[in-house]
Amino acid sequence: MNSFGQIFRLTSFGESHGRGIGGIIDGCPAGLEIDMDFIQNELNRRKPGQSKITTQRAESDQVEFLSGIFEGKTQGTPIGFIIWNKDQHSNDYNNLKDVFRPSHADYTYIKKYGSRDHRGGGRSSARETIARVVAGAIAKLLLKKQGIQLDAFVKRVGEIELTKSYQELDLSQIDSNIVRCPDAETADKMIARIEEAGRDHDTVGGVIQGVIQGVPAGFGEPVFNKLHADLGHAMLGINAVKGFEYGSGFEGTKSSGSLHNDIFVKTESGIRTKTNHSGGIQGGISNGEDIYFNVAFKPIATLLKEQQTVDKEENETVINPKGRHDPCVLPRAVPIVEAMAALVLADHYLLNKINQI
Repeated sequence: MNSFGQIFRLTSFGESHGRGIGGIIDGCPAGLEIDMDFIQNELNRRKPGQSKITTQRAESDQVEFLSGIFEGKTQGTPIGFIIWNKDQHSNDYNNLKDVFRPSHADYTYIKKYGSRDHRGGGRSSARETIARVVAGAIAKLLLKKQGIQLDAFVKRVGEIELTKSYQELDLSQIDSNIVRCPDAETADKMIARIEEAGRDHDTVGGVIQGVIQGVPAGFGEPVFNKLHADLGHAMLGINAVKGFEYGSGFEGTKSSGSLHNDIFVKTESGIRTKTNHSGGIQGGISNGEDIYFNVAFKPIATLLKEQQTVDKEENETVINPKGRHDPCVLPRAVPIVEAMAALVLADHYLLNKINQI
């Protein structure tokens, strides 16, 4: 329940206000060169306090590797790591100990476990995703050797939407602004929308688009581990995610089959398709085209304003939360989406090698 993947497998541990967040990566092949600066940069893209539109919790999020890496290379043994928590303000949550915050996991955790860690949400906090970003960074290094590139960017914040297709964008510009939208004009509008939500002590949701390029045909399983199903499983396991679609997605339902079918053509580089409504996946298996997908994020549930709720004794009450929270999760969720996609692709890369033995 706390592990993800079949061969390239991550098990994470830790709570938001505990001593730290960590994980164990099993199944990573030996001999992979580990770029520590790259891994730390991925964590820096996710960490709090990085800009005026993110929570101001001041965490350095420095990763410490405990095992599995020697002289800069993986050993094929379990890779253990931890990121220590440094800036918990647990007292900010004392008034929430006995009440259920609307749209949080407070009530459901009580019903499932009989108790909960109220400090920052405990295990249900998005701070747990630090472990996914570390493992995803290592998966990215593995995939890079195979010529596979993963990118994600903010496509929509509230009603502000980037209307250009990813092919029209320079994806190297994703990190050129604090909202991680590779279109400067749209980014400015998104930033203004997030700032507006923050001033109102409210939150705003949106959509992140992921793009995976360089995946050869043949990744994915034909029935229960279809590539798109595993990507959906990965994305829907991210905090605040409410929806996943790939290829033409829900818009494709408005088309006819004769227009929606991706026609095969023979090219100098091999068999390709004229269009890519399939999103690079057919029959659950990659076909060599770009894989692209959208991930919908709800507005974050923690509002710094008064709300109605009930307490653990089932009495109606009101809450007025304190603390440091993002008005919009999307800018910090971009590296999380990339990390989860990388974990899926690394797993299927290794599964595919087994299938071809």
